[in-house]
Amino acid sequence: MAHATSRLSVGVIAHDPAADRIALVHYAKPSWAPGPAWTIPGGKVEPGEEITRAAARELYEESGLVARPSALRLVHAIHAEQGWDGLGSFVLFAFATTEFTGRLTNTEPDKHLEVRWHPAAAALPAPMFPTSEAAVRAYLDGGPAYSTHGFDRAPEPYAPARA
Repeated sequence: MAHATSRLSVGVIAHDPAADRIALVHYAKPSWAPGPAWTIPGGKVEPGEEITRAAARELYEESGLVARPSALRLVHAIHAEQGWDGLGSFVLFAFATTEFTGRLTNTEPDKHLEVRWHPAAAALPAPMFPTSEAAVRAYLDGGPAYSTHGFDRAPEPYAPARA
């Protein structure tokens, strides 16, 4: 599906290395899952907003944790063929940080059932947004810097159009 505007989103893996845990949000509304699903704090990049500033803003808005944009490290980018909202393709930039302040809090109880620290070594809770799951796994496993979701067609080699 084509769309007229760029659809960029951000997510932040807030990792507390002392306790080896990451912050997760339990999103209440059905989207990619038939019911509530887990995700990392994040959201949409506003028009004209710089991506790391959007990530720091979303981390604070969704979890109460405060991180400087300069403390965020890009760990994964994922291109999804179809978004959570059914409005077409989007790109998620996932950042990680171990430098944050504040107390993990459910700052948006109208959107989230809960927020919690999850042991980094434990299996991720299910269901989880597929883009968040891919980003967390890539971060924890030292995996790829880029992936896709929903593009199920077999890859074809690129060939320029002939004139």
